[in-house]
Amino acid sequence: MKLLYVDHYAGGPAYGMEYRPFYLAREWVRRGHQVTIVAASQAHVRSRQPATTGLFTRETVDGVAHVWCRTPRYQGNGVGRVVNMAAFLLRLRQWRQWLDFEPEVVIASSTYPADVGPALSIARAHSAMLVWEIHDLWPLSPIELGGMSRAHPFVMWMQRAEKVACRHSDLVVSMLPLAEAHLRAHGLAPNKFVYVPNGIDPQEWSGAPAALPASHTAAIAAARGRGDTLVAYAGSHGLANDLGTLIDAADRLKGEPITWLLVGSGPEKPYLERRVAQQGLERVKLLDPVPKACIPELLQQVDLLYLGLQPHSLFRFGISPNKLMDYMMAARPVVCAIQAGNDPVGDAGCGVTVSPGNPQAIADAVRRLASMPNAERDLMGRRGRAYVLSRHAYPVLADQFIEAIRLNERAWPSRGAHAGAR
Repeated sequence: MKLLYVDHYAGGPAYGMEYRPFYLAREWVRRGHQVTIVAASQAHVRSRQPATTGLFTRETVDGVAHVWCRTPRYQGNGVGRVVNMAAFLLRLRQWRQWLDFEPEVVIASSTYPADVGPALSIARAHSAMLVWEIHDLWPLSPIELGGMSRAHPFVMWMQRAEKVACRHSDLVVSMLPLAEAHLRAHGLAPNKFVYVPNGIDPQEWSGAPAALPASHTAAIAAARGRGDTLVAYAGSHGLANDLGTLIDAADRLKGEPITWLLVGSGPEKPYLERRVAQQGLERVKLLDPVPKACIPELLQQVDLLYLGLQPHSLFRFGISPNKLMDYMMAARPVVCAIQAGNDPVGDAGCGVTVSPGNPQAIADAVRRLASMPNAERDLMGRRGRAYVLSRHAYPVLADQFIEAIRLNERAWPSRGAHAGAR
């Protein structure tokens, strides 16, 4: 099968987030499919941008062909990002200059739905199946998260794009398990929705572990020397991550043998550091972020892992956090303070889910898990690892995605005439 994977923000191990397009494409290439990822040269989520020469730059990474479309640099979510989007959409419409094969499946997978328009044009020109892959629901995200008016021109643009995507996509693949009803209300036909969640690459958890920085090793050794239970959070320190509530929970357990490691960076970190100092929380350690290769070693060195998000209405469509996949792979129990339409921690039986913004509930969950015999905690952690390997490993997800394409092509033979024919 020949697949064109359109994702504005696609990255990979060499560039940083987002990883999903690369990991899926690599699995498809290993199974004999031909895949090309087309992405923008500039994306705010990446840690490094690809080097480009000319409007379109080709690169092959681990067998996966890439086309990097030149787009302007930008920062934040202002006008610069919109200009960057518009430039990428223009480059997509210039597909005759960069597309060097006849795709059987065109996947439109950017966070925003406006790339479905040019993807639809490419699919129609090649009698290909059009697949829309949903990361977030736009324009609901800028409306409910950003407070934008439904009458805002940007929101109206995204709303039109969402309706086009719902009405003209041959298949919708969603990372949100409960999004189908919303999409049906905007024109999606029955039996065109499939849930394929976020995932992990098991290879990153095999082989020799990467060494942790000395500061992290020292903090862990000091806690172990005191006989403390180690609770860790690893990730962004932003307002949405609700780490202030975690500090409140640590304050409630101030006199107990528990060390809290907050590993990462972000705009809230200076505030958190001030709070830790003012409240005399000597067992709370705020540490620098570590390279992605060090994450397995970091997570496996602790006893419990924490994940929290401030409540938000968008979570009614479900969650599939990448961080949770890593936590489960580490085989450590998880304290999850997220209210959502689904409960992956409860489904896996790998921890405790509590109400967000409730420090006492977090403290109680940590105390309960810390007091468990090691064998019980180990069993809980193993359940999480088994769950993620069976449902979230990229080899599994890649097969689910391709099977959904083949089933859809058989159900809608007038669409995507080439897809699944080989």
